Amino acid sequence: MKLLSAFMLLLLATTAWAELPSATAAAVNQALSSGKPTVIDLGARTCIPCKKMAPILESLSGEYRGKVSVLFIDVHEDLDAARKFRVQMIPTQIFFNAQGKEVKRHIGFMDKQDILKELKAAGLK
Repeated sequence: MKLLSAFMLLLLATTAWAELPSATAAAVNQALSSGKPTVIDLGARTCIPCKKMAPILESLSGEYRGKVSVLFIDVHEDLDAARKFRVQMIPTQIFFNAQGKEVKRHIGFMDKQDILKELKAAGLK
């Protein structure tokens, strides 16, 4: 029974922490020049709405691999990115079209359907 409880606790802990790694400047540049729509979520691992978005972003990244770029940047770890993207509040999602041009910016939690809607507006087919 203790073993089962420990296994369940471990399973819950790993699923609760499903999240993308923090993107580097090189990864951002690569995504924006890839010819695919991109969403960059700028937040922090300690932010509650950001934690709620982590599994959504992870899911979208897997489901649309090769069609869109889904990136996360922890602004507490990467202050340069926060300045570059002019982040005033977190989380901030920035959507880019296939040419790497910013087409939409949103502040606050976004659910999967709303992110998909914006990615489709940015060119996701």
